[in-house]
Amino acid sequence: MDRDDLELFQRSVRNATESTTGAALDAALVDLGWHEALAFEPRAAVATLFELQGAANATSSALDHLLLHALGVEASSVVLPPVGAWSPPGEVDGDRLVVHGLGTAALVDGATAVVAARTADKEVAVVVATTDLTRRPVGGVDPWLGLVEVHGMIEAADVAPGDWSSAVALGHLALGHELVGASRQMLALAREHALERVQFGQPIAMFQAIRHRLAETLVAIEAADAVLDAAWLDGSPQTSAMAKALAGRAARTSARHCQQVLAGIGFTTEHALHRYIRRVLVLDQLLGSSKALTASLGRDLLATRHLPPLLPL
Repeated sequence: MDRDDLELFQRSVRNATESTTGAALDAALVDLGWHEALAFEPRAAVATLFELQGAANATSSALDHLLLHALGVEASSVVLPPVGAWSPPGEVDGDRLVVHGLGTAALVDGATAVVAARTADKEVAVVVATTDLTRRPVGGVDPWLGLVEVHGMIEAADVAPGDWSSAVALGHLALGHELVGASRQMLALAREHALERVQFGQPIAMFQAIRHRLAETLVAIEAADAVLDAAWLDGSPQTSAMAKALAGRAARTSARHCQQVLAGIGFTTEHALHRYIRRVLVLDQLLGSSKALTASLGRDLLATRHLPPLLPL
């Protein structure tokens, strides 16, 4: 895409995410050609949609399509790992496939799902009928996200090669962008409140404590965004995991500081902040939490005794 095409694409996706969600957003993305953009311009497609989706607190089946694209398998949805994990959610034992993971609304509505699974010596992708899986709706912190818990023990019939690590790396980048988008919107809500809320005859944005919280939030967001850019250039799973971890930390920092700036109004259901806090808490856990990914990266450093190459920041 040249610059004009990219700006048009971004405006179109912004209009779609701000006006639709769920199945309606999926339909809009098909009309906009997002899936074709994913094939030819993956960075533009992923960064644009997921950051805008995070800013609008919208939902779609884009994560499923992204992982399916990375795995190179035809299906309606993907079974995600359990909360906090990023290893394959399935295990092949003989001719049986044991599944324990999560699914999005795409898995609820679709006919087939791909399960990344371990065998004795490799990782594979198994296509199963969603009706063969036990699905339990997950309410919890963010019921609007529409996640389901998935279990099953079924015959492993349609087995194909699958590069799960590459799919997870792309998923880390997508979720990182969504976390950054949500973080930016939380900061915008807090900034707007700080400019409008008056105490002691002046906007609270004039108070140093408020300015410090907003500044620390902005620094955390920009640092996460910079590492996401570096991860696209670097292309390694380690850097993608680092970007997802920093985006999760930035989102938690944003939630904490923006809640303090918004004070009492931020706790109410009438204000939009609680929806963003709920969303980032769940997104941080998908495909590995910031704490778990950081710990894993640290263990790898200790095991290899080698620092990763400098990031192209």
